[in-house]
Amino acid sequence: MRSALRWLPGIALLVLLVAGLEWAVNAGMIRRALMPPPSAIGDALWDLLASGDFVEPLFATLRLVFAGFAIGSALGIAAGVAMGWWPAAYRLLEPLVELLRPIPKAALVPALMLFLGIGEAMKITSVALAVFFPVLINTLQGVRGVDRVILDGARTHGWGTAHVLRHLVLPAALPFILAGMRVALGLALVLAVLSEMLSGQGGLGFLILDMQRSFQVRLMYAWLVILAVVGLALNTLFLIAERRALHWQPANRP
Repeated sequence: MRSALRWLPGIALLVLLVAGLEWAVNAGMIRRALMPPPSAIGDALWDLLASGDFVEPLFATLRLVFAGFAIGSALGIAAGVAMGWWPAAYRLLEPLVELLRPIPKAALVPALMLFLGIGEAMKITSVALAVFFPVLINTLQGVRGVDRVILDGARTHGWGTAHVLRHLVLPAALPFILAGMRVALGLALVLAVLSEMLSGQGGLGFLILDMQRSFQVRLMYAWLVILAVVGLALNTLFLIAERRALHWQPANRP
């Protein structure tokens, strides 16, 4: 009951904003050509849901998100562990990471299009690049933050490097890794949609841009609502998985 009540202020604010927008548009304060009333957007959204036309583009975008997220996370964790555990790997990779990390990954999409074309390989690569760096940095910090006294004790008892990494370092770094992955999941959706817009092929991103170009404003906003719900759902599902993975932490105990 308390958890449900916690969301009431936010829901009330959202309802007030929607009602205020409806009034402002109907009162002529906002041009309908730029922003239809929420009721009209709701009608367009209902038509999309009833017809099932949203399913194929939705799954096209989610396929990019999940594929790029899985690849970027795996590579980011591997590189983060290597840099955090082996000083030689850190000295080798740190200059390259610091050179590439500040570049907005959206700026790399045109270059990726030159090398990989406009197909799924380009889109998945752009998503993976966006995911890679947040996961790498958080993994690196998590590995470096492991108590050295515990590591020395494990070595004293004859634990090898693989055993220490698997049973001590990775569990200790898991909160950092998951925090990085949560940030990266949002970036994955952003880059998936952006790459679809720039490539002009399939998915939610292409449809949002196509509706804007053809002046189907109601449908454009309806697709934006679907995109917002997808983002909220992905974040919520990841939070649930994160709490289960970190069930041993006091904050995540029932």
